[in-house]
Amino acid sequence: MLKAIKTIIVDDEPLARKGLQIRLSKFERVDIIEQCKNGHQAIEKIIELKPDLVFLDIQMPGMTGFDVLNRLQQELTELPKIVFVTAYDQYALKAFEVHAIDYLLKPVDEDRLKECMQKVENSFSSSHSSEQQMQLVKFMAQLTGSNSDEILDSLAKGEPLAVQEYRDYISVKDVGETTRLSVHDVLWVDAAGDYMCVHCADGQTHILRKTMKQLEQELNPKLFVRVHRSVLVNNNAVKKVLTLSNGEYVIQLNNEHEIRVSRSYRDKVRALFL
Repeated sequence: MLKAIKTIIVDDEPLARKGLQIRLSKFERVDIIEQCKNGHQAIEKIIELKPDLVFLDIQMPGMTGFDVLNRLQQELTELPKIVFVTAYDQYALKAFEVHAIDYLLKPVDEDRLKECMQKVENSFSSSHSSEQQMQLVKFMAQLTGSNSDEILDSLAKGEPLAVQEYRDYISVKDVGETTRLSVHDVLWVDAAGDYMCVHCADGQTHILRKTMKQLEQELNPKLFVRVHRSVLVNNNAVKKVLTLSNGEYVIQLNNEHEIRVSRSYRDKVRALFL
């Protein structure tokens, strides 16, 4: 009989913990020995109980999942297997950087969890280590566009992999208050003089005092694409790309709003959407 996999779930949301517990109950080898609601509690219980596997939420108040892992590296000589769980996919690259065994997006899909648990079980067998490394390298190459051989060379030399973290919200400051807009709710942003107009899915437009260059550097380029000198578009909000008779493109968003692509950005739009 195969040894049980002692598992701890860490998430600040009670419903998320419960949901993952229910899904994991279908895997016979998984033995959930503790559930933690914050990073400090997670560190205490992981050191005390020494689990084999931890499902670790990334975004928690006070201490992120990455903070928890950094602390554990200082306290333990051998870390448990880590599966990061989060609502946003921009952390995937950093999850690879810290050698997490896998990365799950909320809400956790059952088929994806099954695939994850197969990786977990394989990881406890040394015969799968080379295969697992190559799978991770391929994943890294897809994320960065880098060559697999270059990634392997960097790992062999112990060199850090370049990781860029991007904001998952935009802070709009007004008199006496700051509104946090999730980047996933932003359809497009356009410049208006010294200000930026942030257009959201709920139909509201927020005024942001920031330059286009500053905002573009803060946002994930995999999510936001520049289609004009003064316009950024959320590529998940793009419904259609219309080709005009003169060869120019017009982007139609999910709310039917249309944005003309400037000539200097046509090649970029063609490569991304067509």
